[in-house]
Amino acid sequence: MSAQSSYLNKKGLTVKDLVTIGIFTALFFVFELIGSLPFAPNPALTFYQPFGIALLCGPVYLLMVAKVPKRGGIVVLGIINGIIWYVLGMHWAMDLGYVVMGIVAEIVAGAKGYRNIKWNIASFSLFCLGPAGVFLAYFADPAAWAETMLDNGTSQEYIDMMTASAPAGMLPVILLGTIVLGIISGLVGKKLLKKQFEKAGITA
Repeated sequence: MSAQSSYLNKKGLTVKDLVTIGIFTALFFVFELIGSLPFAPNPALTFYQPFGIALLCGPVYLLMVAKVPKRGGIVVLGIINGIIWYVLGMHWAMDLGYVVMGIVAEIVAGAKGYRNIKWNIASFSLFCLGPAGVFLAYFADPAAWAETMLDNGTSQEYIDMMTASAPAGMLPVILLGTIVLGIISGLVGKKLLKKQFEKAGITA
């Protein structure tokens, strides 16, 4: 039995797996911040924050799945992201979105044993919808959303400018744009990390 087969036959995440996930979660968060910076601080552009995250984080996500092709890794990534953003004062819907879409993304990637790049890219695109949860809450009930964000320390001026900048039909644009950019990011990651994926036994 090869070392790779022996590893995959181990049930559950090992300590080494958790360390690897932790490292990639930190990298993922760094790229999240970089992708968020052009949008989140500006109330007129904040709706596009998921775009920046989707565009930059694909290679990191795909490499993590290649390194830890086991059930639970993606869910852990989602939970940790949700906790971090909660601590940073984001709306609870964003935190919940990361957890829920982490579970969905886990199911999608796991359907092909984490070994099919197309399904892994689809998994990443869905995972990127996690941060869009904050906008689902916003458009569902702007007043309740604003109250929560005020309690979290967001200024009334920021919320007013954000509300004034929200065009009709923005939510479908956010969701569709995030998925499309996630696919593009995944395809870039596929090309950049081709050798690593081949070594890990990931198929097209």
